Amino acid sequence: MIKTTCAYCGVGCGVTATPRADGGFDIAGDAAHPANQGRLCVKGSALGETIGLEGRLLYPMMRDRKGDSSLQRVAWGEALDHVADKWRAIIDEHGPDAVAFYVSGQLLTEDYYVANKLAKGYIGSANIDTNSRLCMSSAVAGHKRAFGEDVVPVNYEDIDHADMVVLVGSNLAWCHPILFQRLTRAKEARPNLKIVVVDPRRTATCELADLHLPIKPGTDVWLFNGLLGYLSRIGAVDPEFVAAHTNGLEDALAVATLTPEEVARACRLNLQDLMEFYESFASTAKVITGFSMGVNQSSAGTDKVNSIINCHLIGGRIGKQGMGPFSITGQPNAMGGREVGGLANMLAAHMDLDNAAHRDAVQTFWDSPRIASKPGLKAVDLFEAIEAGRVKAVWVIATNPVVSLPNADQVRRALERCELVVVSDVVRDTDTNAYADVLLPALAWGEKDGTVTNSERRISRQRAFLPAPGEARADWLILSQFALRMGYDGFGYASAAEIFTEHARLSAWRNSASELPRAFNIGALATLGETAYDALQPTQWPAIQIADVPPSSRPFADGRFSHADGRARFVATVPRAPANLPDGEFPITLNTGRVRDHWHTMTRTGRAPKLADHIPESFIDMHPQDALLCGVKEGELARVSSQWGSMIARVQHGGGIARGSVFVPIHWNNQTASDARVGGVVNPVVDPVSGEPEFKHTPVMVDRFPVKWHGFILSREGLELDALAYWTKVQGKDFQRYELAGRNAIEDFGAWARQLLGIKDDDADWLEYADRTSGVFRAVHLVDDRIAQCIFISARPDLPARQWLASLFDKPQLELADRAALLAGRPIAAGADAGPTVCSCFGVGRNTICKAIREQNLTTPAQITACVKAGGNCGSCVPELKKLLSEVRVEETA
Repeated sequence: MIKTTCAYCGVGCGVTATPRADGGFDIAGDAAHPANQGRLCVKGSALGETIGLEGRLLYPMMRDRKGDSSLQRVAWGEALDHVADKWRAIIDEHGPDAVAFYVSGQLLTEDYYVANKLAKGYIGSANIDTNSRLCMSSAVAGHKRAFGEDVVPVNYEDIDHADMVVLVGSNLAWCHPILFQRLTRAKEARPNLKIVVVDPRRTATCELADLHLPIKPGTDVWLFNGLLGYLSRIGAVDPEFVAAHTNGLEDALAVATLTPEEVARACRLNLQDLMEFYESFASTAKVITGFSMGVNQSSAGTDKVNSIINCHLIGGRIGKQGMGPFSITGQPNAMGGREVGGLANMLAAHMDLDNAAHRDAVQTFWDSPRIASKPGLKAVDLFEAIEAGRVKAVWVIATNPVVSLPNADQVRRALERCELVVVSDVVRDTDTNAYADVLLPALAWGEKDGTVTNSERRISRQRAFLPAPGEARADWLILSQFALRMGYDGFGYASAAEIFTEHARLSAWRNSASELPRAFNIGALATLGETAYDALQPTQWPAIQIADVPPSSRPFADGRFSHADGRARFVATVPRAPANLPDGEFPITLNTGRVRDHWHTMTRTGRAPKLADHIPESFIDMHPQDALLCGVKEGELARVSSQWGSMIARVQHGGGIARGSVFVPIHWNNQTASDARVGGVVNPVVDPVSGEPEFKHTPVMVDRFPVKWHGFILSREGLELDALAYWTKVQGKDFQRYELAGRNAIEDFGAWARQLLGIKDDDADWLEYADRTSGVFRAVHLVDDRIAQCIFISARPDLPARQWLASLFDKPQLELADRAALLAGRPIAAGADAGPTVCSCFGVGRNTICKAIREQNLTTPAQITACVKAGGNCGSCVPELKKLLSEVRVEETA
């Protein structure tokens, strides 16, 4: 059994991988890891389904734009020599700022460290930014303004001791399920624990809340400025803490003058609900305010963060058990990247580019020939500079900016015009890789070896339990070999352990009260050898190697912060509206985000059948009244358009969204759908301090996407469907599922379907049913009495249940009843259709759950779990189980 760390979110769950006789691995939670104590969400539980080599990039490849533009396999030496020669030539002619790296919170700390050392200390440019810019940079900027350093002052165990938890812009139930389950257990143990959710949408997280504040999008600063002013007016202040440990309260209060009535109007909140929140916060000492993308991803994201922190500083609610502002990190190593200076405006070891003493310290430690002297280009600015020709070469590592960045069509144009695009990746085909001149195969989770840091500052090991496939290499090794070809010393690393201990030494370098004090210090790990590094247990920083200083896992416990005077700063946050507001042409506000069972651009989660069924295709969640005004219907396709781009998805009424807003998930892209890349719609406005884009507030219009027919295919073989007006690909068990729609009139259903499915044999075992009057067509292709493909077409979107049909692919041979059912479009046996998946962990469908509720008289999620298992693993579906219980009760009383 190998102990490692999950590949997904910033909770940083410990994972065990146990080999099976068939060559696969059983994945389970590590009971000894303090982050998750043995629990895993459904994404973590399904990691074993994602470690196959299908679609992997296994060898270096190059493209000659002037000749054959297809990618050709080359040797590592040829690829790296080519990149180094081009890189050097561009730097010689245009200077070091003409090249750039765009990296990722998916990288291990050791990879991140080498990339930043190379860029800032040897190339001499800070043009290295990361996709963490898109999720956590506002939190970083807010921390630095308030504390003097990017420090998260909360530990997970504080949830167990808090008396009030406020979640702002965080759908914890879906995006950080293990933390949500910890909060759920705390609520069960202490029912008086008050939970408040501040979110424009009513999400699954709200099912646990005592109070939901459906705030008007973009008005968080009004809300928390109002709280700050309220706390001051009623005397809910810790005057000793404020006087001894802070500066700037008067300036912050000067812009926090709104009355609760004015705040309620600005935020579109019920005054009674607002006062309940304010009064509860004021009367509760142990308050945690957890915030995530709903706060950070804003043109005022940094101010939102500081408005929250201000409310904790005024009452001294920081540095103590059960309280504090809590930035809930999105990616598995966004924190580790911040430790090594992963952002374009930072240096390694929590030192600053704009501080000459810090630059000297880092350059001296690295013994590097130069050091970047000014901040580099942040993500959105970087790709604008590439399109403008100021940056001539870019190296993209472990991320997919053509999908994930705002105004994503501009990113596509930038890469088309860039002289040299290098991409290090684990999969061959992504939207970004289509523009690569050089593709370099990297190691994936389960193959690579290093460390990550989670949201509570806990460093954990990711360990390899799989051999390196093909010619794939560790990212740190690829970068080091490139650096040596560039003629740079200092990159002769033999292992990840060697890099980590250098990183640990730098964290302690000149880190004392009389020199350059920083809270980030892992000097206690600086002397680890290979064996000790391999055995490293989860370790929280600070970890200081000073004999007479007892270890502390709680930053700011002594009231000393990282500004030069040791004081925290209140920041005056003047409320301002989002940069782009709805108007007559674009009257609706687009909000984007994650769904429960997918991650980023689905290059990993899209491979797991277990994760595909809960939400199989992209959607447009909108209020029914808005849908009526836009002329669109639930279940049908619609187009979302902004001045930057458009996308197509299916309309749904989830019941949790206010009028004037729509929500679209971020995951789908050109590899998984015909036109569902929402990044192309999102506006490129960024926060002026952090550079984080405004993913939560883009004015859009929604209109019909009329089609003549709807359909779906289940096929054991992959299909090419780009000629269709709409398609989405869904990974099934032993098959691919495709949701379809078309604008073409189909004259001969049978001939058209055979051509679409690639069936050329006239004698193929083919069954079909067609009703041209109603536009219904059903067909199945059998090979040796086993289902190979089936297709269902209808003039309406209400088609047969996919879950039932998927179960037929498990059968080694179809029975006559199965054949009849296929042509009838419904199962013959009662109860054969489990319905849409609710619990992905155990594959339990809606119909199964509702039937159990009715027949067994179930009244609680725990009873559902005991009866059909749903909700018994990660608990992510428990909010949905509660909704189903309510729906069944309503049906029975109707």
